[in-house]
Amino acid sequence: MAVTLSQEEYWNLVKQPQHGAFDQANAFETAFQYPTQLGQGYNRSIELRDGLDLGIDHYQLHESVTTHAPERPHPIEYIFRIAGKGNQFGALSAGQYALYGSGTAPAETSEHTPDEMVLEINVHIEPSVFKTYLGESLDLASEGLGYLVQPPEQLYSERVGVTTAAMHTALHQLLHCPFTGITKKVYLESKVWELMALLLDQELNRREVKHCANQLKPDDVERVYHAQEILLQQLDNPPSLLNLARQVGLNDCTLKRGFRQVFGETTFGYLHNHRMEKARQLLIEGEVNVSEAARQVGFTNRSYFAAAFRKKYGVSPKKYRRWS
Repeated sequence: MAVTLSQEEYWNLVKQPQHGAFDQANAFETAFQYPTQLGQGYNRSIELRDGLDLGIDHYQLHESVTTHAPERPHPIEYIFRIAGKGNQFGALSAGQYALYGSGTAPAETSEHTPDEMVLEINVHIEPSVFKTYLGESLDLASEGLGYLVQPPEQLYSERVGVTTAAMHTALHQLLHCPFTGITKKVYLESKVWELMALLLDQELNRREVKHCANQLKPDDVERVYHAQEILLQQLDNPPSLLNLARQVGLNDCTLKRGFRQVFGETTFGYLHNHRMEKARQLLIEGEVNVSEAARQVGFTNRSYFAAAFRKKYGVSPKKYRRWS
């Protein structure tokens, strides 16, 4: 039977006092057991400083849950979906992130299905904290980032992107923090700001790529996106660059130049990154071993796959599978 709740009711239920677990060594963190009437798992709320909060959610629903959120003030926020489909704040899937600026969030309704275990981290940053951290003298507008801090009455900005290798590494380190007490707090805050830096880098790169893409003919841009679709559909057995160019009606030089301008990386680099991402997701799900994960993304040599995985994520695929 589906459950319908307001967003406030949802969070009040998830964070009921009787579910909380207080750890004196980590007084800044509270862990809540997910309410059994909704599902299983936990929510960790970590206050790193006034105006800077980290949340880690790991849960699986028993049944569908619909939440209704009213129009509301909103801080700067980012969410990384590490495992699972859907999200109470939007339709994120594993391997994606969402970045929201401050301002007003619109009224919205979200549906969450009980398909699989969800793992995600979210960070809330008050605009004043963000500005202080960057330095009051920095003009975000001149950097092309003014949309991240909007007046309270303006609708917030929203951006969805694909989690990069550097982001995956930082997320993995955040989730497996080796410290306790004040050292843990400092470490987690450093990772939160590292992820923010990587998100800002993506925003700046996106603006540059968009400028470059405007130099391509509209028809060429469409053909480059078609080439992207073909690569994603054939990760395990992709066509050669020449064959790919022929399939989309471009010469190989135009495809190479267009791919770099639209996506900010080479065709091979794009293919390699998405192969690694799919392999990482397979290892997280835990239904295949390392050899099978390598095979499903087109690697015939396990040693080569292991070396490529370690170079991208900073850990061997075998150890990553065990930690996930």
